[in-house]
Amino acid sequence: MIPAETEIAVAPHQGEHNKLRSSIGLVGVWLAVACAVLAAMPALAHHSFGAEYDSSKPVTLTGMVTKIEWTNPHFYFFLDVPDKDGVVANWKFEGYPPNVLSRIGWRKDVTMRVGDTVTVFAWRARDNATLAHSRYVTFKDGKKLESGPPVGNGDGGNTPPAVAP
Repeated sequence: MIPAETEIAVAPHQGEHNKLRSSIGLVGVWLAVACAVLAAMPALAHHSFGAEYDSSKPVTLTGMVTKIEWTNPHFYFFLDVPDKDGVVANWKFEGYPPNVLSRIGWRKDVTMRVGDTVTVFAWRARDNATLAHSRYVTFKDGKKLESGPPVGNGDGGNTPPAVAP
């Protein structure tokens, strides 16, 4: 038994050490939550065909390619399209992801280049006069390639896109 007057030696700053460990653990938890939320952002931003495009508004346009973006989750390309009066509008077209394009015969910086003249079959956006969801691109030599999924749910249906020879 320890006499009442005897002091017990306690490690100095033991309480501060436990508080620090607790704070570090809390910061780690918040950091993990923040990373999970940020990682989910692209998935939350993704949209269905019907949310952005109108299947009752098909359009076929011919114009000169001004820009190409091979980005995920979709590939985008831009055309300068003159109207019947010669007024040029720059159209933005959305299509398949780059990995799908590669599997069906597209090659980055080869298949379509800035300055090429192409004809695009697409569906217009619900809220933008010069935005469309592309389905087919026909090139000057007559070659026609899929560039996006068919109208509907936007995932291409149950049949995968045809692979180019």
